[in-house]
Amino acid sequence: MQTRLLTLLVACIALAACSARPDPLPSWRDGPSKRAILEFVERTTDAKGDAFIPPEERIAVLDNDGTLWAEQPAYFHLIYEIDRLVGLAEPAPAWASDEPYASILAAARSGGRPAALAATLNGGRDAIAKVVAVTHAGLTPDEFAVEAKRWLATARHPERGERLFDLAYRPMLEVLDLLRANGFRPHIVSGGGIDFVRALADDRYGIPPERVIGSTGGLRLERQGDLVSLVKTPEIVFIDDGDGKPIAIERTIGRRPVIAFGNSDGDLAMLEWTSSGSGPSLCVLIHHTDAVREWAYDRGSPVGRLDLGLDEAGRRGWTVVDMARDWDTVFVPAAR
Repeated sequence: MQTRLLTLLVACIALAACSARPDPLPSWRDGPSKRAILEFVERTTDAKGDAFIPPEERIAVLDNDGTLWAEQPAYFHLIYEIDRLVGLAEPAPAWASDEPYASILAAARSGGRPAALAATLNGGRDAIAKVVAVTHAGLTPDEFAVEAKRWLATARHPERGERLFDLAYRPMLEVLDLLRANGFRPHIVSGGGIDFVRALADDRYGIPPERVIGSTGGLRLERQGDLVSLVKTPEIVFIDDGDGKPIAIERTIGRRPVIAFGNSDGDLAMLEWTSSGSGPSLCVLIHHTDAVREWAYDRGSPVGRLDLGLDEAGRRGWTVVDMARDWDTVFVPAAR
């Protein structure tokens, strides 16, 4: 009798300890997506299990726009570039007749930032690349970081009015904390400019600049006496999107990731490569289904298009996060 009571008491204590353990993903509703993340982390960090991943191989890669923070109606890096272009327009009067700058500046004068954004997007990738190049040229990476951080401190969303910095996803910040707590090393792999993402990654996500991979522009080395500096040049050297993402990961990290989070077809190759490894892997797509708290978009969206990736996720058994269903909270304001 005493043995049975002792066994029952031990079981009750163990149950109480389990129930008292804090939920590492409190902003996620219970369901298949949350379970897939928690179970993968638990299985791959159990040294006695057959799915164990050694700490040095615990590489996680996450897209930024649409995965860690919002991306509608345009990528926030592009909003920064438009604001900077308008601010630089006065000392560069030649832009009044050069395209795409003339059309973008005319739109800004007539309809403000939303019209300027629309004009830039209408110009396609070439227009975007030219704007990015001209607004960066001549700055050192340190100078650019100062400018970008200053802008991020106050920049507001063109539709919502909230600080862009506050439009990070609370559930994904919890995922980053969960990964770090279990020995995974998160890296951002973004189609955005590497210097822009580095300017926000440490403060917003706790990810240091050396763990940021992104699109890159040219650099030249300058010497002034004994001082040596790097200066940004107008060339676009590498676009970190599509097939470029796994290539950049291999060149930068030198290991195939075991976890990959994305939200668009631009992340498809990164997820395909991650899931093609010989060991366990977790591939997750954030599906924007919440038109009330965020935006609802996928196959037909000019920003963050998710078409082929949605089909591949079903075929390959990847986890697809339904934002409206799976997330109890979407955004979290940053500490001011």
